[in-house]
Amino acid sequence: MSAVNSLARPRRAGRSANRRPGRRPERMWAYLMVAPMTIGLSVFYLWPIAQTFFYSFTKSGPFGGHAWIGTANYRALVDEPSVLQSVANTLFYAVVQLAGIPLAVLLAALLNQRGLRGRSIYRLVYFLPVVTMPVAVAMLWRWMYNGDYGLINQLLSIVGVRGPHWASDPSVALYAVAAIGIWMALGYNMVIFLAGLQGIPTMYYEAAAIDGAGPAKMFFRITVPLLSPSIFFATVLTVINSLQMFDLAYMMMSTPGAAAGTANPALPQVRTVSYLFYQKAFVEHDLGFGAAVAFVLLGFILAMTLIQFRLQRRWVHYA
Repeated sequence: MSAVNSLARPRRAGRSANRRPGRRPERMWAYLMVAPMTIGLSVFYLWPIAQTFFYSFTKSGPFGGHAWIGTANYRALVDEPSVLQSVANTLFYAVVQLAGIPLAVLLAALLNQRGLRGRSIYRLVYFLPVVTMPVAVAMLWRWMYNGDYGLINQLLSIVGVRGPHWASDPSVALYAVAAIGIWMALGYNMVIFLAGLQGIPTMYYEAAAIDGAGPAKMFFRITVPLLSPSIFFATVLTVINSLQMFDLAYMMMSTPGAAAGTANPALPQVRTVSYLFYQKAFVEHDLGFGAAVAFVLLGFILAMTLIQFRLQRRWVHYA
């Protein structure tokens, strides 16, 4: 018994030391430091999510108010043709945006060369679309895509090719908008890859050069595997941003000066899920249906992100 009591005494002393009154001010200061972030997240993120989830089970009245209708909005999503078309457009847009990541890797590798003159200027030029307002970008590309006097069709006419109305032709409008998305995200992904490239030790390239490896072999055997964490990070961000794409589609499909009720003929082929949410909730004032669309999009983004984190174990190599 005496041995057991002697072993138990230090534990009791340790517990009492951890509970001494002097630690309470430290905990209070810790709570005060995290309180602004916690309150901000609760008010501006958690509460809107909970409110949107509630509205997705209701039907909004013409003069305000909400009536509980259960899962009718979610059942209507399956029967609404515009929902399936918007989901297909969003997935296509996300896949095309992923195709811009290899291009960003190549540009980052080229701009990481020390012997390249004007590297800072090239980096600034490629990063400029990232800090440009989407409205300004859309206005620029609307002029370039104009079928009558746009720059692209003017250049095509020099070689005898008649270009289409890129922003209003249903057969090419989605490709035209996706190309703008790649151009806008190229500089951001390139900066991420430049940071990853500068973190790769040069001794790997020196050892490969001694073994007789060429630039192409070094790129695929050294650069790409060691850059895979940065590629994974850029892939996750690209998918999330692509699935939420709204401003670019809205600006490209809007028709300034058009009569009320007149829509761009290419809108059904370009409309994304976020655009559908805006149209249902704020144009048609069907807040319940719009909330259901938003929550389905949230669940889809979470599922895609979890799948990406699950698959990254097979191809991402952490040094």
